[in-house]
Amino acid sequence: MARGRSSSSSSSSRWRYCNPAYYLKRPKRLALLFIAFVCATLVVWDRQTLVREHEVELSKLQEEVLELRNVLEDSKDVRRIQRRTKREALPMEDPIDQERREKVREAMIHAWSSYENYAWGQDELQPQTKSGVNSFGGLGATLIDSLDTLYIMGLEEEFQRAKEWVANSLDFNKDYDASVFETTIRVVGGLLSAYDLSQDKVFLEKAQDIADRLLPAWDTPTGIPYNIINLAGGNPRNPGWTGGNSILADSGTEQLEFIALSQRTGNPKYQQKAENAILALNKSFPDNGLLPIYINPDTGSTSYSAITFGAMGDSFYEYLLKVWIQGNKTATVRHYREMWEKSMKGLLSLVKRTTPSSFTYLCEKSGYSLTDKMDELACFAPGMIALGSFGYGPEESKKFLSLAEELAWTCYNFYQSTPTKLAGENYFFHEGQDMTVGTSWNILRPETVESLFYLSRLTGNKTYKEWGWNIFQAFEENSRVEGGYVGLKDVNTGVKDNMMQSFFLAETLKYLYLLFSPPSVIPLDEWVFNTEAHPLRIVTRKEGEDLGNRDAQKKPVILFRNRRAGRLPNRDN
Repeated sequence: MARGRSSSSSSSSRWRYCNPAYYLKRPKRLALLFIAFVCATLVVWDRQTLVREHEVELSKLQEEVLELRNVLEDSKDVRRIQRRTKREALPMEDPIDQERREKVREAMIHAWSSYENYAWGQDELQPQTKSGVNSFGGLGATLIDSLDTLYIMGLEEEFQRAKEWVANSLDFNKDYDASVFETTIRVVGGLLSAYDLSQDKVFLEKAQDIADRLLPAWDTPTGIPYNIINLAGGNPRNPGWTGGNSILADSGTEQLEFIALSQRTGNPKYQQKAENAILALNKSFPDNGLLPIYINPDTGSTSYSAITFGAMGDSFYEYLLKVWIQGNKTATVRHYREMWEKSMKGLLSLVKRTTPSSFTYLCEKSGYSLTDKMDELACFAPGMIALGSFGYGPEESKKFLSLAEELAWTCYNFYQSTPTKLAGENYFFHEGQDMTVGTSWNILRPETVESLFYLSRLTGNKTYKEWGWNIFQAFEENSRVEGGYVGLKDVNTGVKDNMMQSFFLAETLKYLYLLFSPPSVIPLDEWVFNTEAHPLRIVTRKEGEDLGNRDAQKKPVILFRNRRAGRLPNRDN
Protein backbone atom coordinates (compact mmCIF):
# COMPACT_ATOMS: atom_id res chain seq x y z
CA MET A 1 0.00 0.00 0.00
CA ALA A 2 2.84 2.32 0.81
CA ARG A 3 4.25 1.73 -2.77
CA GLY A 4 0.88 2.42 -4.31
CA ARG A 5 0.53 5.73 -2.59
CA SER A 6 4.11 6.71 -3.50
CA SER A 7 3.47 5.94 -7.20
CA SER A 8 0.24 7.93 -7.22
CA SER A 9 1.97 10.83 -5.55
CA SER A 10 4.83 10.73 -8.13
CA SER A 11 2.36 10.68 -11.05
CA SER A 12 0.51 13.69 -9.65
CA SER A 13 3.80 15.47 -9.18
CA ARG A 14 4.68 15.02 -12.92
CA TRP A 15 1.32 16.29 -14.16
CA ARG A 16 1.48 19.44 -12.09
CA TYR A 17 3.88 20.90 -14.74
CA CYS A 18 1.00 20.90 -17.17
CA ASN A 19 -1.21 22.95 -14.86
CA PRO A 20 -1.11 26.72 -15.67
CA ALA A 21 -1.69 27.53 -12.03
CA TYR A 22 1.70 26.02 -11.25
CA TYR A 23 3.46 28.66 -13.36
CA LEU A 24 1.27 31.54 -12.21
CA LYS A 25 2.55 30.94 -8.73
CA ARG A 26 6.14 30.72 -10.03
CA PRO A 27 6.91 33.77 -12.36
CA LYS A 28 10.54 32.79 -13.10
CA ARG A 29 9.57 29.41 -14.48
CA LEU A 30 6.86 31.06 -16.54
CA ALA A 31 9.41 33.39 -18.05
CA LEU A 32 11.71 30.45 -18.91
CA LEU A 33 8.82 28.59 -20.48
CA PHE A 34 7.94 31.63 -22.56
CA ILE A 35 11.52 32.05 -23.74
CA ALA A 36 11.72 28.37 -24.67
CA PHE A 37 8.48 28.67 -26.62
CA VAL A 38 9.70 31.73 -28.52
CA CYS A 39 13.00 30.05 -29.38
CA ALA A 40 11.29 26.92 -30.61
CA THR A 41 8.91 29.00 -32.70
CA LEU A 42 11.81 30.93 -34.25
CA VAL A 43 13.67 27.72 -35.06
CA VAL A 44 10.63 26.19 -36.73
CA TRP A 45 9.88 29.37 -38.63
CA ASP A 46 13.51 29.67 -39.79
CA ARG A 47 13.61 26.09 -41.01
CA GLN A 48 10.35 26.53 -42.90
CA THR A 49 11.66 29.73 -44.48
CA LEU A 50 14.84 27.96 -45.56
CA VAL A 51 12.83 25.13 -47.06
CA ARG A 52 10.65 27.60 -48.98
CA GLU A 53 13.72 29.50 -50.24
CA HIS A 54 15.40 26.24 -51.23
CA GLU A 55 12.30 25.20 -53.13
CA VAL A 56 12.21 28.55 -54.91
CA GLU A 57 15.94 28.32 -55.78
CA LEU A 58 15.54 24.73 -56.90
CA SER A 59 12.64 25.75 -59.10
CA LYS A 60 14.74 28.54 -60.62
CA LEU A 61 17.66 26.17 -61.20
CA GLN A 62 15.36 23.70 -62.88
CA GLU A 63 14.10 26.48 -65.11
CA GLU A 64 17.67 27.51 -65.93
CA VAL A 65 18.67 23.92 -66.68
CA LEU A 66 15.69 23.66 -68.99
CA GLU A 67 16.68 26.90 -70.69
CA LEU A 68 20.27 25.71 -71.05
CA ARG A 69 19.07 22.46 -72.55
CA ASN A 70 17.00 24.40 -75.03
CA VAL A 71 19.97 26.65 -75.85
CA LEU A 72 22.20 23.59 -76.27
CA GLU A 73 19.72 21.96 -78.59
CA ASP A 74 19.41 25.22 -80.52
CA SER A 75 23.21 25.44 -80.68
CA LYS A 76 23.45 21.89 -82.00
CA ASP A 77 20.84 22.74 -84.56
CA VAL A 78 22.77 25.86 -85.53
CA ARG A 79 26.04 23.92 -85.81
CA ARG A 80 24.31 21.26 -87.86
CA ILE A 81 22.93 23.97 -90.10
CA GLN A 82 26.35 25.63 -90.29
CA ARG A 83 28.05 22.36 -91.16
CA ARG A 84 25.41 21.58 -93.72
CA THR A 85 25.63 25.08 -95.15
CA LYS A 86 29.42 24.86 -95.26
CA ARG A 87 29.24 21.53 -97.02
CA GLU A 88 26.72 22.91 -99.46
CA ALA A 89 28.82 26.05 -99.98
CA LEU A 90 31.99 24.07 -100.78
CA PRO A 91 32.12 22.82 -104.33
CA MET A 92 31.97 19.07 -104.65
CA GLU A 93 35.31 17.56 -105.57
CA ASP A 94 35.49 16.75 -109.24
CA PRO A 95 35.07 12.99 -109.66
CA ILE A 96 37.52 13.13 -112.56
CA ASP A 97 40.17 14.53 -110.19
CA GLN A 98 39.41 11.75 -107.72
CA GLU A 99 39.76 9.10 -110.41
CA ARG A 100 43.00 10.55 -111.73
CA ARG A 101 44.46 10.93 -108.25
CA GLU A 102 43.72 7.27 -107.58
CA LYS A 103 45.47 6.33 -110.84
CA VAL A 104 48.57 8.22 -109.73
CA ARG A 105 48.38 6.53 -106.33
CA GLU A 106 48.24 3.15 -108.05
CA ALA A 107 51.33 4.12 -110.06
CA MET A 108 53.12 4.93 -106.81
CA ILE A 109 52.11 1.55 -105.39
CA HIS A 110 53.53 -0.16 -108.49
CA ALA A 111 56.80 1.80 -108.30
CA TRP A 112 57.18 1.30 -104.55
CA SER A 113 56.29 -2.39 -104.48
CA SER A 114 58.80 -2.99 -107.27
CA TYR A 115 61.46 -1.22 -105.23
CA GLU A 116 60.52 -3.25 -102.15
CA ASN A 117 60.66 -6.51 -104.07
CA TYR A 118 63.87 -6.00 -106.02
CA ALA A 119 65.99 -3.25 -104.44
CA TRP A 120 64.94 -2.89 -100.78
CA GLY A 121 67.36 -0.66 -98.86
CA GLN A 122 69.45 0.13 -101.93
CA ASP A 123 69.60 3.53 -103.55
CA GLU A 124 67.78 2.92 -106.81
CA LEU A 125 65.94 0.20 -108.70
CA GLN A 126 66.92 -1.14 -112.11
CA PRO A 127 63.48 -2.31 -113.27
CA GLN A 128 64.51 -4.15 -116.44
CA THR A 129 66.93 -6.46 -114.63
CA LYS A 130 64.93 -6.31 -111.37
CA SER A 131 67.99 -5.45 -109.34
CA GLY A 132 69.18 -2.65 -107.11
CA VAL A 133 72.14 -0.29 -107.40
CA ASN A 134 73.83 1.92 -104.78
CA SER A 135 74.35 5.07 -106.80
CA PHE A 136 74.47 7.23 -103.64
CA GLY A 137 76.71 5.12 -101.46
CA GLY A 138 74.02 2.84 -100.09
CA LEU A 139 71.97 5.45 -98.21
CA GLY A 140 68.62 4.06 -99.29
CA ALA A 141 67.98 7.10 -101.48
CA THR A 142 64.72 5.87 -103.04
CA LEU A 143 63.37 4.76 -99.67
CA ILE A 144 64.10 8.07 -97.95
CA ASP A 145 62.97 10.08 -100.97
CA SER A 146 59.64 8.22 -100.90
CA LEU A 147 58.77 8.60 -97.19
CA ASP A 148 56.65 11.74 -97.48
CA THR A 149 55.02 10.58 -100.72
CA LEU A 150 53.88 7.40 -98.98
CA TYR A 151 52.60 9.43 -96.04
CA ILE A 152 50.72 11.97 -98.16
CA MET A 153 49.10 9.24 -100.25
CA GLY A 154 47.93 7.42 -97.12
CA LEU A 155 50.04 4.29 -97.74
CA GLU A 156 50.39 3.63 -94.03
CA GLU A 157 51.73 0.07 -94.06
CA GLU A 158 54.37 0.94 -96.63
CA PHE A 159 55.36 4.02 -94.61
CA GLN A 160 55.72 1.95 -91.44
CA ARG A 161 57.96 -0.61 -93.14
CA ALA A 162 60.12 2.19 -94.50
CA LYS A 163 60.30 3.83 -91.05
CA GLU A 164 61.46 0.56 -89.49
CA TRP A 165 64.26 0.34 -92.06
CA VAL A 166 65.32 3.92 -91.26
CA ALA A 167 65.30 3.18 -87.53
CA ASN A 168 67.10 -0.17 -87.67
CA SER A 169 69.19 -0.30 -90.85
CA LEU A 170 70.07 3.21 -92.04
CA ASP A 171 73.78 3.81 -91.42
CA PHE A 172 75.65 6.92 -92.57
CA ASN A 173 79.10 5.84 -91.43
CA LYS A 174 80.26 4.98 -94.94
CA ASP A 175 83.52 5.53 -96.74
CA TYR A 176 81.72 7.31 -99.53
CA ASP A 177 82.38 10.63 -101.24
CA ALA A 178 78.91 12.10 -101.17
CA SER A 179 77.49 15.06 -103.04
CA VAL A 180 76.64 17.61 -100.34
CA PHE A 181 73.83 18.91 -102.56
CA GLU A 182 72.25 15.58 -103.47
CA THR A 183 72.55 14.24 -99.92
CA THR A 184 70.98 17.40 -98.51
CA ILE A 185 67.99 17.63 -100.84
CA ARG A 186 67.22 13.90 -100.85
CA VAL A 187 68.30 12.55 -97.47
CA VAL A 188 68.22 15.53 -95.07
CA GLY A 189 65.14 16.94 -96.82
CA GLY A 190 63.38 13.58 -97.00
CA LEU A 191 63.96 12.81 -93.33
CA LEU A 192 62.90 16.29 -92.16
CA SER A 193 59.74 16.15 -94.24
CA ALA A 194 58.88 12.74 -92.81
CA TYR A 195 59.41 14.22 -89.34
CA ASP A 196 57.25 17.29 -90.03
CA LEU A 197 54.44 15.07 -91.30
CA SER A 198 54.59 12.25 -88.73
CA GLN A 199 56.34 13.89 -85.74
CA ASP A 200 58.34 10.67 -85.29
CA LYS A 201 61.68 11.66 -83.75
CA VAL A 202 63.62 8.85 -85.41
CA PHE A 203 63.57 10.89 -88.62
CA LEU A 204 64.85 14.03 -86.89
CA GLU A 205 67.66 12.10 -85.18
CA LYS A 206 68.77 10.57 -88.49
CA ALA A 207 68.60 13.96 -90.23
CA GLN A 208 70.86 15.44 -87.57
CA ASP A 209 73.30 12.55 -87.92
CA ILE A 210 73.79 12.99 -91.67
CA ALA A 211 73.84 16.80 -91.42
CA ASP A 212 76.66 16.64 -88.87
CA ARG A 213 78.67 14.61 -91.37
CA LEU A 214 78.09 17.22 -94.08
CA LEU A 215 78.93 20.32 -92.00
CA PRO A 216 82.73 20.30 -92.54
CA ALA A 217 82.06 21.08 -96.21
CA TRP A 218 81.33 24.69 -95.14
CA ASP A 219 84.71 25.16 -93.46
CA THR A 220 86.13 27.42 -96.18
CA PRO A 221 87.53 30.97 -95.96
CA THR A 222 84.33 32.38 -97.45
CA GLY A 223 81.77 29.97 -95.99
CA ILE A 224 80.85 28.86 -99.53
CA PRO A 225 80.90 25.07 -99.23
CA TYR A 226 82.85 22.43 -101.06
CA ASN A 227 80.50 20.15 -102.96
CA ILE A 228 81.81 16.67 -102.04
CA ILE A 229 82.59 15.17 -98.63
CA ASN A 230 83.46 11.75 -97.32
CA LEU A 231 80.71 10.66 -94.95
CA ALA A 232 82.98 8.62 -92.68
CA GLY A 233 86.09 10.78 -92.54
CA GLY A 234 85.12 14.28 -93.60
CA ASN A 235 87.76 15.58 -96.04
CA PRO A 236 85.65 17.93 -98.23
CA ARG A 237 86.70 18.79 -101.78
CA ASN A 238 85.35 19.90 -105.12
CA PRO A 239 85.15 17.73 -108.24
CA GLY A 240 88.12 17.96 -110.58
CA TRP A 241 86.00 18.76 -113.62
CA THR A 242 85.00 22.14 -112.14
CA GLY A 243 88.63 23.27 -111.87
CA GLY A 244 88.35 23.24 -108.08
CA ASN A 245 85.37 25.59 -108.10
CA SER A 246 82.11 25.11 -106.24
CA ILE A 247 78.89 24.83 -108.23
CA LEU A 248 76.34 27.62 -107.74
CA ALA A 249 73.27 25.40 -107.32
CA ASP A 250 75.18 22.94 -105.14
CA SER A 251 76.35 25.71 -102.81
CA GLY A 252 73.09 27.63 -102.59
CA THR A 253 70.58 24.82 -102.20
CA GLU A 254 70.95 23.73 -98.58
CA GLN A 255 69.34 26.64 -96.77
CA LEU A 256 65.77 25.30 -96.50
CA GLU A 257 66.90 22.00 -95.01
CA PHE A 258 69.56 23.36 -92.65
CA ILE A 259 67.38 26.21 -91.39
CA ALA A 260 64.58 23.71 -90.73
CA LEU A 261 67.00 21.41 -88.92
CA SER A 262 68.14 24.23 -86.63
CA GLN A 263 64.52 25.16 -85.92
CA ARG A 264 63.55 21.57 -85.08
CA THR A 265 66.61 20.80 -82.94
CA GLY A 266 67.23 24.21 -81.40
CA ASN A 267 70.88 24.03 -82.52
CA PRO A 268 71.83 27.12 -84.57
CA LYS A 269 74.95 25.68 -86.20
CA TYR A 270 73.18 24.23 -89.24
CA GLN A 271 71.42 27.48 -90.07
CA GLN A 272 74.60 29.50 -89.49
CA LYS A 273 76.62 27.40 -91.92
CA ALA A 274 74.04 27.43 -94.69
CA GLU A 275 73.14 31.11 -94.38
CA ASN A 276 76.75 32.27 -94.26
CA ALA A 277 77.12 31.00 -97.81
CA ILE A 278 74.27 33.25 -98.95
CA LEU A 279 75.72 36.20 -97.04
CA ALA A 280 79.04 35.65 -98.81
CA LEU A 281 77.36 35.57 -102.22
CA ASN A 282 75.29 38.65 -101.38
CA LYS A 283 78.41 40.74 -100.70
CA SER A 284 79.12 41.00 -104.41
CA PHE A 285 75.69 40.12 -105.79
CA PRO A 286 75.27 41.78 -109.20
CA ASP A 287 72.45 44.19 -109.98
CA ASN A 288 70.92 41.73 -112.45
CA GLY A 289 71.02 38.94 -109.84
CA LEU A 290 72.60 36.42 -112.21
CA LEU A 291 75.66 34.43 -111.16
CA PRO A 292 77.88 32.11 -113.22
CA ILE A 293 77.68 28.46 -112.25
CA TYR A 294 81.29 28.23 -110.93
CA ILE A 295 82.39 30.06 -107.76
CA ASN A 296 85.73 29.93 -105.95
CA PRO A 297 85.08 28.82 -102.33
CA ASP A 298 88.32 30.42 -101.11
CA THR A 299 87.81 33.91 -102.54
CA GLY A 300 84.11 34.04 -103.41
CA SER A 301 84.94 35.22 -106.92
CA THR A 302 83.06 33.89 -109.93
CA SER A 303 84.76 32.36 -112.93
CA TYR A 304 83.97 32.73 -116.61
CA SER A 305 81.19 30.15 -116.94
CA ALA A 306 77.61 29.83 -118.05
CA ILE A 307 74.68 31.66 -116.51
CA THR A 308 71.62 29.45 -116.60
CA PHE A 309 68.36 28.55 -114.94
CA GLY A 310 69.06 24.98 -116.01
CA ALA A 311 71.63 22.48 -114.77
CA MET A 312 73.97 23.71 -111.99
CA GLY A 313 72.26 27.08 -111.62
CA ASP A 314 68.56 26.35 -111.18
CA SER A 315 67.84 25.72 -107.51
CA PHE A 316 70.04 28.59 -106.23
CA TYR A 317 67.39 31.01 -107.51
CA GLU A 318 64.59 28.76 -106.31
CA TYR A 319 65.89 28.81 -102.72
CA LEU A 320 66.22 32.60 -102.62
CA LEU A 321 62.44 32.74 -102.98
CA LYS A 322 61.61 29.73 -100.85
CA VAL A 323 63.69 30.71 -97.80
CA TRP A 324 61.69 33.95 -97.79
CA ILE A 325 58.49 31.87 -97.86
CA GLN A 326 59.84 29.42 -95.26
CA GLY A 327 60.41 32.33 -92.85
CA ASN A 328 56.82 33.50 -93.47
CA LYS A 329 57.97 36.55 -95.47
CA THR A 330 59.13 38.58 -92.45
CA ALA A 331 61.72 41.35 -92.40
CA THR A 332 64.32 38.88 -91.12
CA VAL A 333 64.31 37.05 -94.46
CA ARG A 334 63.62 40.09 -96.64
CA HIS A 335 67.15 40.05 -98.10
CA TYR A 336 66.37 36.69 -99.73
CA ARG A 337 63.37 38.20 -101.48
CA GLU A 338 65.42 41.21 -102.56
CA MET A 339 68.11 38.96 -104.04
CA TRP A 340 65.42 36.93 -105.82
CA GLU A 341 63.78 40.02 -107.31
CA LYS A 342 67.16 41.11 -108.68
CA SER A 343 67.49 37.66 -110.24
CA MET A 344 64.08 38.01 -111.84
CA LYS A 345 65.22 41.26 -113.49
CA GLY A 346 68.13 39.27 -114.87
CA LEU A 347 65.83 36.45 -115.94
CA LEU A 348 63.82 38.89 -118.06
CA SER A 349 66.98 39.60 -120.04
CA LEU A 350 67.16 35.90 -120.97
CA VAL A 351 63.59 35.65 -122.27
CA LYS A 352 63.11 35.12 -125.99
CA ARG A 353 60.34 33.84 -128.24
CA THR A 354 60.40 31.39 -131.11
CA THR A 355 59.12 31.71 -134.62
CA PRO A 356 56.64 30.99 -135.97
CA SER A 357 54.70 29.84 -132.87
CA SER A 358 56.06 32.39 -130.38
CA PHE A 359 56.95 29.91 -127.66
CA THR A 360 58.56 31.74 -124.74
CA TYR A 361 61.85 30.26 -123.50
CA LEU A 362 64.87 31.08 -121.32
CA CYS A 363 68.28 31.38 -122.97
CA GLU A 364 71.61 30.51 -121.42
CA LYS A 365 74.28 33.19 -121.24
CA SER A 366 78.05 33.06 -121.63
CA GLY A 367 79.73 36.40 -121.24
CA TYR A 368 77.63 38.74 -123.39
CA SER A 369 76.34 36.02 -125.70
CA LEU A 370 72.99 34.27 -125.46
CA THR A 371 72.55 30.62 -126.45
CA ASP A 372 69.12 29.58 -127.68
CA LYS A 373 68.98 26.49 -125.49
CA MET A 374 66.73 25.59 -122.57
CA ASP A 375 67.02 22.55 -120.27
CA GLU A 376 63.93 20.67 -119.17
CA LEU A 377 65.39 21.28 -115.72
CA ALA A 378 64.64 24.99 -116.26
CA CYS A 379 60.95 24.09 -116.44
CA PHE A 380 60.83 24.52 -112.68
CA ALA A 381 60.98 28.26 -113.41
CA PRO A 382 57.30 28.76 -114.37
CA GLY A 383 56.21 27.41 -110.99
CA MET A 384 58.83 29.46 -109.14
CA ILE A 385 57.88 32.66 -110.99
CA ALA A 386 54.16 32.07 -110.36
CA LEU A 387 54.83 31.43 -106.67
CA GLY A 388 56.89 34.60 -106.35
CA SER A 389 54.60 36.79 -108.47
CA PHE A 390 52.21 37.27 -105.56
CA GLY A 391 54.86 39.18 -103.63
CA TYR A 392 54.84 42.02 -106.15
CA GLY A 393 52.42 44.89 -106.60
CA PRO A 394 49.45 44.39 -108.97
CA GLU A 395 51.14 45.34 -112.25
CA GLU A 396 54.38 43.43 -111.67
CA SER A 397 52.44 40.47 -110.32
CA LYS A 398 50.35 40.27 -113.47
CA LYS A 399 53.44 40.57 -115.69
CA PHE A 400 55.34 37.78 -113.97
CA LEU A 401 52.32 35.47 -113.69
CA SER A 402 51.74 35.92 -117.43
CA LEU A 403 55.40 35.05 -118.07
CA ALA A 404 55.05 31.94 -115.91
CA GLU A 405 52.05 30.79 -117.92
CA GLU A 406 53.86 31.37 -121.23
CA LEU A 407 56.90 29.39 -120.09
CA ALA A 408 54.69 26.56 -118.83
CA TRP A 409 53.09 26.32 -122.29
CA THR A 410 56.56 25.94 -123.82
CA CYS A 411 57.54 23.27 -121.30
CA TYR A 412 54.34 21.34 -121.96
CA ASN A 413 55.19 21.44 -125.66
CA PHE A 414 58.59 19.94 -124.89
CA TYR A 415 56.47 16.84 -124.22
CA GLN A 416 53.94 17.24 -126.98
CA SER A 417 56.58 17.78 -129.66
CA THR A 418 58.01 14.23 -129.52
CA PRO A 419 56.54 10.93 -130.79
CA THR A 420 56.44 9.49 -127.26
CA LYS A 421 54.94 12.70 -125.77
CA LEU A 422 57.79 12.70 -123.25
CA ALA A 423 60.29 15.56 -123.11
CA GLY A 424 63.95 15.36 -123.96
CA GLU A 425 66.68 16.64 -121.64
CA ASN A 426 67.12 19.95 -123.45
CA TYR A 427 65.90 21.86 -126.49
CA PHE A 428 67.38 24.21 -129.04
CA PHE A 429 65.48 26.99 -130.77
CA HIS A 430 65.99 28.06 -134.37
CA GLU A 431 64.30 30.81 -136.30
CA GLY A 432 61.36 29.39 -138.20
CA GLN A 433 61.59 25.97 -136.52
CA ASP A 434 60.35 26.67 -132.97
CA MET A 435 62.13 23.89 -131.06
CA THR A 436 64.15 20.76 -131.63
CA VAL A 437 65.29 18.14 -129.15
CA GLY A 438 68.95 18.38 -128.23
CA THR A 439 69.82 15.63 -125.77
CA SER A 440 67.04 13.16 -126.36
CA TRP A 441 66.85 11.05 -123.23
CA ASN A 442 64.11 11.30 -120.58
CA ILE A 443 64.88 10.18 -117.04
CA LEU A 444 61.42 10.66 -115.49
CA ARG A 445 62.05 14.28 -114.51
CA PRO A 446 59.44 16.26 -112.51
CA GLU A 447 60.07 19.93 -113.34
CA THR A 448 57.26 20.55 -115.82
CA VAL A 449 54.73 18.73 -113.64
CA GLU A 450 55.97 20.77 -110.67
CA SER A 451 55.17 24.01 -112.49
CA LEU A 452 51.75 22.71 -113.54
CA PHE A 453 51.02 21.96 -109.88
CA TYR A 454 51.90 25.49 -108.76
CA LEU A 455 50.01 27.17 -111.59
CA SER A 456 46.94 25.03 -110.95
CA ARG A 457 46.96 25.85 -107.23
CA LEU A 458 47.63 29.56 -107.73
CA THR A 459 45.31 30.29 -110.65
CA GLY A 460 42.60 27.62 -110.41
CA ASN A 461 42.91 27.08 -114.16
CA LYS A 462 41.91 23.47 -114.91
CA THR A 463 43.94 23.46 -118.11
CA TYR A 464 47.05 22.63 -116.11
CA LYS A 465 45.41 19.49 -114.78
CA GLU A 466 44.68 18.37 -118.33
CA TRP A 467 48.29 18.92 -119.33
CA GLY A 468 49.50 17.02 -116.28
CA TRP A 469 47.17 14.13 -117.03
CA ASN A 470 48.50 13.91 -120.59
CA ILE A 471 52.07 13.75 -119.28
CA PHE A 472 51.12 11.06 -116.76
CA GLN A 473 49.52 8.97 -119.49
CA ALA A 474 52.71 9.27 -121.55
CA PHE A 475 54.72 7.96 -118.60
CA GLU A 476 52.28 5.09 -118.20
CA GLU A 477 52.49 4.19 -121.89
CA ASN A 478 56.24 4.50 -122.38
CA SER A 479 57.92 4.08 -118.99
CA ARG A 480 55.89 1.52 -117.05
CA VAL A 481 57.31 -1.99 -117.11
CA GLU A 482 56.70 -5.08 -115.01
CA GLY A 483 59.50 -4.20 -112.60
CA GLY A 484 58.68 -0.50 -112.07
CA TYR A 485 59.22 2.61 -114.22
CA VAL A 486 62.15 3.38 -116.51
CA GLY A 487 63.39 6.36 -118.43
CA LEU A 488 63.89 6.51 -122.18
CA LYS A 489 67.24 6.54 -123.95
CA ASP A 490 65.55 8.37 -126.81
CA VAL A 491 62.19 10.13 -126.70
CA ASN A 492 61.92 9.85 -130.47
CA THR A 493 62.28 6.06 -130.67
CA GLY A 494 60.99 5.12 -127.22
CA VAL A 495 63.96 2.86 -126.43
CA LYS A 496 63.99 2.27 -122.68
CA ASP A 497 66.81 2.52 -120.16
CA ASN A 498 67.14 0.53 -116.93
CA MET A 499 66.83 3.03 -114.09
CA MET A 500 63.98 4.23 -111.87
CA GLN A 501 65.31 7.51 -110.52
CA SER A 502 64.46 8.14 -106.86
CA PHE A 503 63.02 11.55 -107.75
CA PHE A 504 60.32 9.87 -109.82
CA LEU A 505 58.72 8.75 -106.53
CA ALA A 506 59.76 11.81 -104.55
CA GLU A 507 58.72 14.45 -107.07
CA THR A 508 57.08 13.39 -110.31
CA LEU A 509 54.39 11.16 -108.79
CA LYS A 510 53.93 13.40 -105.74
CA TYR A 511 53.34 16.54 -107.80
CA LEU A 512 50.95 14.64 -110.06
CA TYR A 513 49.04 13.37 -107.01
CA LEU A 514 48.85 16.87 -105.53
CA LEU A 515 47.83 18.31 -108.89
CA PHE A 516 44.60 16.30 -108.63
CA SER A 517 44.15 16.85 -104.86
CA PRO A 518 42.21 19.63 -103.09
CA PRO A 519 44.29 22.67 -102.03
CA SER A 520 43.85 21.58 -98.39
CA VAL A 521 46.31 18.73 -99.03
CA ILE A 522 49.71 20.28 -98.19
CA PRO A 523 48.42 23.89 -98.45
CA LEU A 524 50.96 26.38 -99.78
CA ASP A 525 50.43 28.81 -96.90
CA GLU A 526 51.61 26.19 -94.40
CA TRP A 527 54.26 24.24 -96.32
CA VAL A 528 57.18 24.99 -98.61
CA PHE A 529 58.68 22.35 -100.91
CA ASN A 530 62.40 21.85 -101.15
CA THR A 531 63.88 21.25 -104.58
CA GLU A 532 63.29 17.48 -104.19
CA ALA A 533 59.58 18.13 -103.48
CA HIS A 534 59.90 17.40 -99.76
CA PRO A 535 57.38 19.65 -97.93
CA LEU A 536 58.68 21.47 -94.84
CA ARG A 537 56.49 23.41 -92.43
CA ILE A 538 56.64 27.20 -92.63
CA VAL A 539 57.96 28.71 -89.38
CA THR A 540 57.83 32.48 -88.85
CA ARG A 541 61.26 34.02 -88.36
CA LYS A 542 61.33 37.16 -86.24
CA GLU A 543 63.84 39.94 -85.66
CA GLY A 544 66.70 38.78 -83.49
CA GLU A 545 66.45 35.21 -84.75
CA ASP A 546 68.58 35.78 -87.85
CA LEU A 547 71.25 33.25 -86.94
CA GLY A 548 72.92 33.58 -90.30
CA ASN A 549 74.28 37.03 -89.34
CA ARG A 550 76.44 35.52 -86.63
CA ASP A 551 80.01 34.75 -87.57
CA ALA A 552 80.47 31.10 -88.32
CA GLN A 553 83.34 29.47 -86.46
CA LYS A 554 86.15 28.56 -88.85
CA LYS A 555 88.25 25.42 -88.47
CA PRO A 556 91.91 25.68 -89.72
CA VAL A 557 85.19 6.89 -104.96
CA ILE A 558 82.11 6.50 -106.26
CA LEU A 559 81.35 8.50 -109.38
CA PHE A 560 79.94 11.89 -108.51
CA ARG A 561 76.56 11.89 -110.26
CA ASN A 562 74.63 15.11 -109.99
CA ARG A 563 71.07 14.83 -111.25
CA ARG A 564 70.92 18.59 -111.81
CA ALA A 565 73.84 18.28 -114.22
CA GLY A 566 71.57 16.28 -116.49
CA ARG A 567 73.92 13.41 -117.11
CA LEU A 568 72.65 10.35 -118.84
CA PRO A 569 72.48 7.20 -116.72
CA ASN A 570 74.40 4.17 -117.92
CA ARG A 571 73.27 3.51 -121.49
CA ASP A 572 74.52 -0.07 -121.38
CA ASN A 573 71.73 -1.14 -119.02
